[in-house]
Amino acid sequence: MTEATGASADVLHTLFRSEQGGHEQVVLCQDRASGLKAVIAIHSTALGPALGGTRFYPYADEQQAVADALNLARGMSYKNAMAGLDHGGGKAVIIGDPELIKTEALLEAYGRCVASLGGRYVTACDVGTYVADMDVVARTCRWTTGRSPENGGAGDSSVLTAFGVFQGMRASAQHLWGDPTLRDRTVGVAGVGKVGHHLVEHLLSDGAKVVITDVREESVRRITERHPEVAVATDTMALISRDGLDIYAPCALGGALDDTTVPRLTASVVCGAANNQLAHPGVEKDLSDRHILYAPDYVVNAGGVIQVADELHGFDFDRCKAKASKIFDTTLAIFERAQADGIPPAAAADRIAEQRMAEGRGTPA
Repeated sequence: MTEATGASADVLHTLFRSEQGGHEQVVLCQDRASGLKAVIAIHSTALGPALGGTRFYPYADEQQAVADALNLARGMSYKNAMAGLDHGGGKAVIIGDPELIKTEALLEAYGRCVASLGGRYVTACDVGTYVADMDVVARTCRWTTGRSPENGGAGDSSVLTAFGVFQGMRASAQHLWGDPTLRDRTVGVAGVGKVGHHLVEHLLSDGAKVVITDVREESVRRITERHPEVAVATDTMALISRDGLDIYAPCALGGALDDTTVPRLTASVVCGAANNQLAHPGVEKDLSDRHILYAPDYVVNAGGVIQVADELHGFDFDRCKAKASKIFDTTLAIFERAQADGIPPAAAADRIAEQRMAEGRGTPA
């Protein structure tokens, strides 16, 4: 295992762009025998060891991979601070198509790369990696979470991620309509995979009307066969422009809110599980200008990281669920801060998170 040197000029430019957020450390890892090429970005350890998942994705080039790792790591710092965790933010990306190059040898090599940081970064699952993969990574790295119960882990973190998003929706309903229920509200869920299908169950149990869309037909079919009352939109654009939509829940990849989608939104609330929903700075103001309440993604989708962090101390589901339920209170506090300061909720959340990181304090006030 080697830490890469001789990075291209484009990669170095990406590393030192000021708007990426002043990361503490970025490691480029390579293992030629297994084909591993990975980037580990540590944004902050102000609150403790950096914690964040491993994304396995076929990036177009190394520059794109580095940029994604930097953005995701910074987001984890804010997420962990707002979740009240004693962890800073970090993220790793493995470059390549997991369907083609993922092997146990590659995952073990990646584990050695993480282990070389001596605990400054703790890894877990993300897009393209699963519980079984973390079991393999853990063979060579003890700073691994998201493992199976059979291997001392907590298993699938999507259950509590969905629960946290549901709490964020309840807080949004309380703030906007004066009642923390989704009963008789119409909620559109874009992406009903690992997290989205759990979210649908919460919504239906609370009496909501649900409309879904997903690029994978099998994901849609899994829900409609179980719940024929759930409506299906042909695609995301059809979903977000649907008449009568109260809440839009983006639960797929990031960048869901941009200059094309925001003007077409009919919902009064956006609250979903996807990371990095705001495609670029200024989108949060566009939402506010349209009087659309935005529940910051890294706040409401923190249930999963709460779970994997707890795994490090001996996992207890009830303890984690109780902590994830506080996402309701945290989201409400953000809305109140935004209203008091006259700023969008995303800016209010950033201010609170930055204050906690500056003070070295992870527990929400």
